[in-house]
Amino acid sequence: MKTLHVDLGERSYPLYIGAGLLSDGGLISPHIKGGEALVVTNETVAPLYLAALCDGLSVAKLDTLVLPDGETYKNLDTLRQIYDKLLTRRHSRGTTLIALGGGVIGDITGFAAATYQRGVNFIQVPTTLLSQVDSSVGGKTGVNHPLGKNMIGAFHQPVAVVADIDTLATLSDREYRAGLAEVVKYGLIADRDFYQWLKGHIAEINARDRQTLIAIVERSCRNKAEVVARDEREADIRAILNLGHTFGHAIETVEQYKGLNHGEAVAVGMVMAADLSARLGWLAKADVNDLRDLLAALGLPVTVPRVMTPRAFREAMALDKKVAAGVVRLVLLAGVGEARVCGDYSREQLEYTLRSFCLP
Repeated sequence: MKTLHVDLGERSYPLYIGAGLLSDGGLISPHIKGGEALVVTNETVAPLYLAALCDGLSVAKLDTLVLPDGETYKNLDTLRQIYDKLLTRRHSRGTTLIALGGGVIGDITGFAAATYQRGVNFIQVPTTLLSQVDSSVGGKTGVNHPLGKNMIGAFHQPVAVVADIDTLATLSDREYRAGLAEVVKYGLIADRDFYQWLKGHIAEINARDRQTLIAIVERSCRNKAEVVARDEREADIRAILNLGHTFGHAIETVEQYKGLNHGEAVAVGMVMAADLSARLGWLAKADVNDLRDLLAALGLPVTVPRVMTPRAFREAMALDKKVAAGVVRLVLLAGVGEARVCGDYSREQLEYTLRSFCLP
């Protein structure tokens, strides 16, 4: 087992990464302080891991809630089900919420924890690659609105993250590859050596080699933990973690979360961000092609869905959380391993990028 730490002073917490951790009650139970807990999961994960998790926990009052699976359910109506369960079962301010699942479960459970009785503890037990390397770390919680992704939420740090890489064996091929987009992102924004390492281990990654998985989850979490420790609430440098997300969120919003999944949309968004960076003269065209080839080799899409138009992109991007004073702030690349957040890019070059990716 590997143990990392997110250094946030009194809100610091451990990240446990390894195999067979989910059923290790001795690892998880000490983080449940109030003698009561609610495990929130979804209908896909519950048959696989809910019993194993609950059987290992030592807690006087343990309740469970199984929600529908999918990004379309990451909304206020589903959030209300968590509140209903907590109130019906009379959970106090001392309760702990445990998120067992992927990014949707982690985000919505974390937001419930941030707001129930003005804030209770929660533990992340991510079961997808995307959630293990990205969404479970850093304290971003929230739900979607029909007009924009993650527009309703709060920063609320977990008290622990338990990433059991054995859960990745049951992921569909599509869900597994979606997580690889976020892995590639860490190399692009801040870790050139990691990016080069990924290029040299494509076969092992695609084969889900256990030691390779532990290595990529640990390296990704280490990169994210360092950024979060420097900028917990995304006032500055943390925004680089959103490389590809402004374009990607626009795709998800226009498709109403029924087309590309999050990781796939981010993959396309990263190629678009790289393309714009090259048009601005910040990134070599060869690096754009290299990124496109790497993502394709990992089974990820690199072209936008047919439904997207430049206008659709512009309208959806205007509702992005990173809009400041009416300007869409984008995360772009000054080179592999070096990201920058800016709002003073050429609007003309952005338009060229949108038009080049969208069908006439």
